[in-house]
Amino acid sequence: MAGTLYLCATPIGNLGDMTPRVVETLRGVDMIAAEDTRNSIRLLNHFDIHTPMTSYHEYNKVEKARQLVERMLEGQNIALITDAGTPAISDPGEVLVAQCHAAGVPVTSLPGPAACITALTLSGLSTRRFCFEGFLPPDKKEKKEILEELAGESRTMILYEAPHHLVRTLEELYEVLGQRRITLCRELTKRFETVLPTTFEDALARYKTEEPRGEYVIVVEGKSREEKRREEIASWESMTIAEHMALYEEQGMDSKSAMKQVAKDRGVGKREIYRYLEEQKDGEQL
Repeated sequence: MAGTLYLCATPIGNLGDMTPRVVETLRGVDMIAAEDTRNSIRLLNHFDIHTPMTSYHEYNKVEKARQLVERMLEGQNIALITDAGTPAISDPGEVLVAQCHAAGVPVTSLPGPAACITALTLSGLSTRRFCFEGFLPPDKKEKKEILEELAGESRTMILYEAPHHLVRTLEELYEVLGQRRITLCRELTKRFETVLPTTFEDALARYKTEEPRGEYVIVVEGKSREEKRREEIASWESMTIAEHMALYEEQGMDSKSAMKQVAKDRGVGKREIYRYLEEQKDGEQL
């Protein structure tokens, strides 16, 4: 029988957050795959864990995943840990998980710390609906496309950023999203944990004189439904009814459904839209 891949969450700062179940699992598996064995050895030594380790990181994730899957198909149990937090979250572990599923290797997750969820709960912003973006990509074209998508996002957004890129990322978000409430979190669960509810403008003013330090989680307020509605109304008002109909028909709606939606958008009856379109059609025939 195939072995199992165990996704083991490790502390993001405070070693007291290591769960007994993770300690027991790391002691019992045949091998631990770690993002950086030099960092992880300190964690393992602290908990008196002596299981053999192998490196698994961004630069060997595809080929090493194949090797690890082969071991599990032979019956070995392997635990995956990242430098801090939950494996596969903004982490190459997602590749290994996908390969395990493709090969029929069982995967289970041992829940624990995750910086994104910790920051969200501390942010003071809405937690009912949220999206996780992680690190923005370095490619300028891809980053621009993602930022444009986020501009219309109504859910709370969570991003990661390194200190030397923080100001640039805040400037890019501010330029596309406009003024928003945000919360900046750093050193989570550590002695100097900082949670700063602020805005883009105030944060940028602060970091003109203060050097960012530590890894940051940026939690950003989503666009309100009222604001989205005002923008939609403004765009509809600049369209003719025929253009408004065409907008929905291009999205795959049939004429009847498009007419109903246009009427709803404009706050009028469906008969009024139908009458207008018929008058336009009669005018074109003359």
